[in-house]
Amino acid sequence: MSFFSRKLYTPTYEVKGDEVAVFSTSKGTIRVRLDGDGAPIHVANFCELANKGFYDGLTFHRYVPGFVIQGGDPKGNGTGGPGYCIHEEFSTNPRNLHEDGALAMARAQDPNSAGSQFYFCLGPQHMLDSGYTVFGQTVEGLDVIRALRQGDVMESVTIEHVNQ
Repeated sequence: MSFFSRKLYTPTYEVKGDEVAVFSTSKGTIRVRLDGDGAPIHVANFCELANKGFYDGLTFHRYVPGFVIQGGDPKGNGTGGPGYCIHEEFSTNPRNLHEDGALAMARAQDPNSAGSQFYFCLGPQHMLDSGYTVFGQTVEGLDVIRALRQGDVMESVTIEHVNQ
């Protein structure tokens, strides 16, 4: 069975709409307000993985200056994932804008091939708006994102809940 013929995974995490992802990295801390209304599948999936410790200790495996810094691959080379895929939400998210500091899910050629790999935008990347799901926006630590490079470590990724 090929990777892309697998049934799409439906996360069981219940999105509350007040989730903030906290990335503790080797360069500092990043806080991202997650968009549970616009991308509930991606937010639920990301929260499940973070709560399981999936991202803890992984590296950022791809850095393209002025474009993106990417992580979330357990293999560390851009070919790994959680063992499943989730349904795309870029076609339904009304706030699917790749602004500076946006958090979005990487995928392969199939629109429904995202799993665990994500990226932060290094500046606006609106050419990606119609093909990749944005599920959060950085609210603190944009300077940290700009300082990250390939090989830097995510010490932990945790989910906090804040008042709306």
